[in-house]
Amino acid sequence: MNESETSSPIRRAFALRRRTIPLLLPLLLLLPMTAAAAEGGGEVAPGLAARMMVLVLQLGAILFAARLGGMLFTRMKMPGVLGELCIGIVIGPSLLGGLAIPWLPGLEHGLFHVPAAIQSGSTPVSPELYGICTLASVVLLFLVGLETDLGLLVRYALAGGLVGLGGVVFSFLVGDLLGVWLLPHIMEGHFTLVHPACIFLGVMSTATSVSITARILSERKKLDSPEGVTILAGAVIDDVLGIIMLAIGIGVVGVAGGTGRIDWSAIGLIAARSFGIWLCATIAGILAARHISAALKFFGDKAEIATLSLGLALIVSGLFEQAELAMIIGAYVMGLALSRTDISQVVREHLQPIFLFMVPVFFVVMGMMVNLPLLCSPKVLLFGLIYTVGAVLAKLIGCGAPALLCHFNLRGALRVGLGMIPRGEVALIVAGIGLSKGLITQDVFGVAILMTLLTTILPPPLLVRAFQHPGTGLRRGAPQPAELPEVKYTFPTPEFAALLLNHLLEGFRKEGFFVHMLNLDEGLYQVRKNVMVIGIACQDRTIEFKCSADEVPFVRTAMTEVVLELEQTLKELRRPLDTGSLLSPSEDELTGTGNKRLLRYLRPDGMVPAISSLTKCDVISELIGVLARQGLVRDEAEALTAVLKREEAMSTGLRHGFACPHARTTAVDQLVCAIGLKPEGMPFDASDGQPTTVIMLVLSPTGQAAPYMEFMASMRSVLTPEGLKSLAACRTAEEMFAAVTRRA
Repeated sequence: MNESETSSPIRRAFALRRRTIPLLLPLLLLLPMTAAAAEGGGEVAPGLAARMMVLVLQLGAILFAARLGGMLFTRMKMPGVLGELCIGIVIGPSLLGGLAIPWLPGLEHGLFHVPAAIQSGSTPVSPELYGICTLASVVLLFLVGLETDLGLLVRYALAGGLVGLGGVVFSFLVGDLLGVWLLPHIMEGHFTLVHPACIFLGVMSTATSVSITARILSERKKLDSPEGVTILAGAVIDDVLGIIMLAIGIGVVGVAGGTGRIDWSAIGLIAARSFGIWLCATIAGILAARHISAALKFFGDKAEIATLSLGLALIVSGLFEQAELAMIIGAYVMGLALSRTDISQVVREHLQPIFLFMVPVFFVVMGMMVNLPLLCSPKVLLFGLIYTVGAVLAKLIGCGAPALLCHFNLRGALRVGLGMIPRGEVALIVAGIGLSKGLITQDVFGVAILMTLLTTILPPPLLVRAFQHPGTGLRRGAPQPAELPEVKYTFPTPEFAALLLNHLLEGFRKEGFFVHMLNLDEGLYQVRKNVMVIGIACQDRTIEFKCSADEVPFVRTAMTEVVLELEQTLKELRRPLDTGSLLSPSEDELTGTGNKRLLRYLRPDGMVPAISSLTKCDVISELIGVLARQGLVRDEAEALTAVLKREEAMSTGLRHGFACPHARTTAVDQLVCAIGLKPEGMPFDASDGQPTTVIMLVLSPTGQAAPYMEFMASMRSVLTPEGLKSLAACRTAEEMFAAVTRRA
């Protein structure tokens, strides 16, 4: 080993120190030069201006601390959220935050000390800071709801449902029973299954956070594996059931009151009420989501859409709290409702700055609520370790056993169970709610923090080891998951693929799609419009699409349009590109049903049963004249020039006697179409060399959003070889219109 290799760790350590010292300086200013506190009378409530001054200082320190903790843990190959949580414990009122700063008025008892006069319940942070933390939890759960994949939930409902249900039920029972057994050793009182502390220990152990698991699966290319899909679907159901359990738990606590007396009828009513409110709100939100999305898009600006969406989430959260359910349930329901709309990614992107500000504050404040000396008590520490072991085994057994019933073998069941172990933000939010309401104590809250830390640290290396074995996780004879059709194109150079991708994304924007960049380094994009979702990956010379089978014709049409545009632009700079395969899809791709919404662009007087022209140029001119007589084309010459330019790049004559000349032009205000028949056939430079009998002319406005490619894909799926034969046999315009619309 050479000298540079041996010294590289030392150099990295010095480089890290140089980068972290500027971040540490603001925190060092908070440390006292002396630990002596100011002497005098009892504490008095500070004025409003003083409280706001302290809040500003606290937020500044929290942001620096959160960044420092996240950076250090990330460099140690651990989740940054754990760094934020741990740094919160360090700067909290039980440690550094409680040290005196005598030279700053108002901080004589420490930066995060809360005067008894303004302290609220058992919460060890100020009401202002806790309010920001509460708002952060609403934002966090709103974004979690937006990221919930309802399609995945439905597609893998059986396996994921059994895994999620087993994990929630078993984890709740284990957590609740451990509370009944262990709480008497650290608290006074009589503990039953419906004691508030026991209920919250049960609910806290149910929540699963698969962000770490998803990252591991992604790195190992296992997200689409049976285990990966089952874990993700199970986590969706796990989150939903965990939210319901929280709502029911809060209701049960209200009925039992911690006395141990169980009124099962009242508890049943509370459970039914909580579940009913959640279910009705979720169904209503999903049904109204398209209308909500359309109303928000009325405002046009994406930032306005995101702002108003967050406003709706806050309103719904407040209404849920008013209905005696947790605010985070309302936030999750609102996010879940919008998750299937085309504005979901817009909202997530534009709320990212708010997320980056508020969510680290949430995790740091959660850490600050830990009473570290109390957590280090042998009894509490032992409680936390036993509770953590129970939480790990509960997920392994509760999620792994149902997986065995869903065609997984022991190896696959172990992978699923390990992937469901990590807890995260939901567990911390539940613990914070219990602490703020006085339903759990500081030591129980510390136990929850310890469980969250350990269950987040332990599973990743175990999961990586479980996937290192090359064997399958499915039993022999198990049905394999259906694969989506592969739509992939390879081009001569990476530069050409990148250029084509840019034109493609711009074409989607013109069609009214929302285009989102998911990962620039990996070339991942997503385009959405209403219920249509298409994933795009551009790597090296290849562009690959992920979409449903129904969207394949649209994707191929989009690629055709983009290739033709580039061919027209670059034909003087390079050799013509062979795009015949793009223009002429195979037989099995020319199937499907048309989009009836697009039929408004077809009219009987736009059908020409017998074209009189003999050449390609004259035929196009004749069809443009038909549209001009209907008042749909302002400038026939400009429209003809645009279509002929497109034909110069490559003929739009396809196979089976079908041609589709088209172009974008300023001569029209909306998409227009005319269809003509040439029964005897005519040369149109078709890709199969056969005469053309059906010619469809399409003109779309330049610079305006119009369903250009969507219309082309829809008509191509209507005009199958059988449809073309039926259309060519028509003798009147009415018969032609009926033949097209009937198949659509």
